[in-house]
This record gives sequence, C-alpha cells and structure tokens, in this order.
Amino acid sequence: QVQLVESGAGLVQPGGSLRLSCAASGGIFNAYTMGWYRQAPGKHRELVAAITGGGSTNDKNSVKGRFTISRDNSLNTVYLQMNSLQPEDTAVYYCNADSPAIVRSIWGQGTQVTVSL
Repeated sequence: QVQLVESGAGLVQPGGSLRLSCAASGGIFNAYTMGWYRQAPGKHRELVAAITGGGSTNDKNSVKGRFTISRDNSLNTVYLQMNSLQPEDTAVYYCNADSPAIVRSIWGQGTQVTVSL
C-alpha cells in the first residue's frame, strides 16, 4: 500500500511561486496516476492536475500556464510547481495516487498554501 507525504507548504504573496512535493513509499510508484487536488474553505475538493506513470498530464483550466505537474519515478516523487499565485489559489493541497488495481485511491495528509499580502 502506497503512503504519501506532502511538503512545501507556505505563505506567499500574490504573484509568487511555491513548489509542492509528494513522496511516495510502499508501492510501485510508476503504476499510479498521481494527482494534486485542493480544497478551499467551504468548497469541495477539486482536481488541480494529474500525471500518469508515463508522464501524460491533465490540468485544471484555471491553472493552465501557471501550474506544472511533474514526476520523478526514480525518486518516487511528484511535484507541483505553482507560479503567478493568486489569493484564489489559497487552499489545502492534497496529493493523490490512483490505479485501476486498487479499490480506493490514496491520499496524503494535505499541505496548506496561503496566498496573501
């Protein structure tokens, strides 16, 4: 069973950048599609970006051109590079691992991103 640990939380001013990391352990990393989700206060959790084991990506429209998801299968790590951050990007960001071979996808504990002056 894969376990996920996120890092890279922080407070940043509008227009700034952050990079989130999610380290996986306990499974065959490249067998999983990895995703970053976020949940703002009072809102549902939403997909931000996902990347397959082979590197194909899918991004939420509102983050296209600003956020980039990537993975390093040799390090069992997925990244979310976030540029041009805006206050509406403030949320808890969650790492997710999914595969047709598992009944329920796996979540990390979440990491807080706050964009504010």
